[in-house]
Amino acid sequence: MTISELKENFALIDDWEDRYRYVIELGRALPEMPAAGRTEANKVRGCASQVWLVTSLTPRGTGQSPLMHIEGDSDAHIVRGLVAILLAVYQDRPADEIAGHDALRDFAELGLKDHLTPQRSNGLASMVARIRAEAREAVSQSADG
Repeated sequence: MTISELKENFALIDDWEDRYRYVIELGRALPEMPAAGRTEANKVRGCASQVWLVTSLTPRGTGQSPLMHIEGDSDAHIVRGLVAILLAVYQDRPADEIAGHDALRDFAELGLKDHLTPQRSNGLASMVARIRAEAREAVSQSADG
């Protein structure tokens, strides 16, 4: 699912309880991360729930930023939904695009930012920061050669 499709779907849902349920459904549809990915190194700091993110890179042509593939999971239903939305924003995009794009704007456009608890907002910001930092690192490594 793309972020454009998510925005269209959110626009059709007026009630915030229904939107909340939709986010949970998105999380339920997220593929479960294999146990091997649930390591301390992959855990996102700053989240009240347990969240794991694993990125992998696919090289492209010379001078092009690699594509970044992301796997994510959480032990909390709503947070799994937030991870699913992050994947809709960032999945399989060039690392330079990811590094330059703040997904928190997308969450604000969906109206989610105003309906998350401060703890969840902080956790979401930590997830976005982690993904963008890994993308910047990928860009730097691809530039080095």
